Amino acid sequence: MSDTSDLSFADLNLPEPLLAALSAVGYETPSPIQAATIPMLMQGKDVVGMAQTGTGKTAAFAIPLLASIDLKKRKPQALVLCPTRELAIQVAEAFQSYASQMKGFHVLPLYGGQDMRTQLRALQRTVHVIVATPGRLIDHIQRRSIDLSELDSLVLDEADEMLRMGFIDDVETILQATPDDRRVALFSATMPAPIRRVAEKYLNNPEEIRIETAVTTNENIEQFYWLVSGTNKLDALTRILEVEDFDGMIIFVRTKTATVELADKLNARGFSAAPLNGDMNQQLRVRTVDQLKGGQLDIVIATDVAARGLDVERISHVMNFDIPYDDEAYVHRIGRTGRAGRSGKAILFVAPRERRLLRSIEKTTRQKIEPMSLPSRADLIDKRSQDFKAQVVDALANQEERAFFQNIVTEICHDNEASAEEVATALVYLLQQKRPLMPPPEKFNKPKQDRFDDRDRGDRRDRKDRGERVHNSKDERKGKNKKGRKNETGVPMESFKIHVGHKDEVTPREIVGAIANEAGIEGKHIGQIKIRDSFTIVDLPAGMPKEVFQTLKKTRVCQKPLNIERDEFDSNRAEAKEFDGRPPKKKDKKVRKANKKKDKR
Repeated sequence: MSDTSDLSFADLNLPEPLLAALSAVGYETPSPIQAATIPMLMQGKDVVGMAQTGTGKTAAFAIPLLASIDLKKRKPQALVLCPTRELAIQVAEAFQSYASQMKGFHVLPLYGGQDMRTQLRALQRTVHVIVATPGRLIDHIQRRSIDLSELDSLVLDEADEMLRMGFIDDVETILQATPDDRRVALFSATMPAPIRRVAEKYLNNPEEIRIETAVTTNENIEQFYWLVSGTNKLDALTRILEVEDFDGMIIFVRTKTATVELADKLNARGFSAAPLNGDMNQQLRVRTVDQLKGGQLDIVIATDVAARGLDVERISHVMNFDIPYDDEAYVHRIGRTGRAGRSGKAILFVAPRERRLLRSIEKTTRQKIEPMSLPSRADLIDKRSQDFKAQVVDALANQEERAFFQNIVTEICHDNEASAEEVATALVYLLQQKRPLMPPPEKFNKPKQDRFDDRDRGDRRDRKDRGERVHNSKDERKGKNKKGRKNETGVPMESFKIHVGHKDEVTPREIVGAIANEAGIEGKHIGQIKIRDSFTIVDLPAGMPKEVFQTLKKTRVCQKPLNIERDEFDSNRAEAKEFDGRPPKKKDKKVRKANKKKDKR
């Protein structure tokens, strides 16, 4: 279609129940990717769509798939492959929303970490659409617990991300297990050679749709960063929140656990905050957003996935408490403010080791992000004093309710031969004791050691095949290579030990999938993997936040918790600090000898 500016969903020959559902969720006109893709898929053509996240591609494939669903059939008719659990859940929720007027429709998300027995029971019932991660779908295909014989449509969502996470072989296995006459839609932000090869091999004369999106930030948004040093991030955030004049604010963190923990800590410090993450049910999410819109809530702590599509006028500030690994994620984050011509402000916390990520964001957005200093003790005293004065002035305007209290002050002055000014000073002192107008100087002057070291580290090449990612030599494993490691994106890496291995029948794919899904670490930031009998060594970004580390401790693979810990033989041992602040325990000679014998066997 050459001109889609005046196109409406009613022009796309969609069934009435679909049009009613789209109207109910507030969709009026299709986005460019939707206007181009929906007619093609409605005609049964294969499609290769190149579009970034946030362009509306989920609706672009979900709507035509739903239009062709036969609700009388029991077997799955459409399959969507997603790289992560979060995206699979999000896509399944979108299908459910668009199909709200289709009585008897069922969509089933399948992903690792969910009880297999629950999924097996669900597959025995009627399922029209399956949204799955490649690893878990392969498990079901091998168990023969899923029947794809009547599959009509297959969607590969974020194919480039599946490639980065090492799922491309699984994707090909799945494609080979589907009927030859199914239609295929492949969506990818980029088109690397392996993805292009898959498209040429498995798609039938696909129509290529390319939606160009310029990665730019709104000129109405002021952008600043604070280099994390001398003060922990929570104290720094608290100072900024006190001094900044903001209406509504979104604070972005990397993990779902962090949204809850940070919200609790801010509430304990007197702020009105709530989490927003993928684990919350739809009703609770809607209520949280409504409270932010209505002013009952001032701060929302969110993950990238949970905040997608969030549009609240009163958001004046966006705080990046955790810097995103993806440059485009930064653009999407700060795009929550500065809307409809209004001004906005974005602040980014950058640890010394994360300066490369900052430079990458500036390069991608072609904009300089200015450094900022934390509010000083004098700034805080001035702001608290101004707020207190404003409260007193408001109270002076309330003549009716002051008579009783004025009598009390008069009696105090008379009984103690004190002036009204002296009594007022004493009252101010009493009122501000819980939240002192003058914070203690030591809180601002006490030096703290930086958590991370920003020393440059030498590069080491990673093997391309994720299934064969191993350490280059024994010497390197014992720490003789002191230059350190970086992954292919330039992020410094360090080694960790997880307590699953060959005896648990674990594969690199399962490890990558679990870490990417549960900890929010993208596949491209997961480095070498070496699986041994009872444990595995895996390279992850150096100086990982403590909350991510704690999440990974509890993450389960092959029904076992990872119980992640620092690898004591890591070559970066002297350059990256222990997450919990304690040095790794040294093993005695007997234990080391026993481990060596075990490794030889």
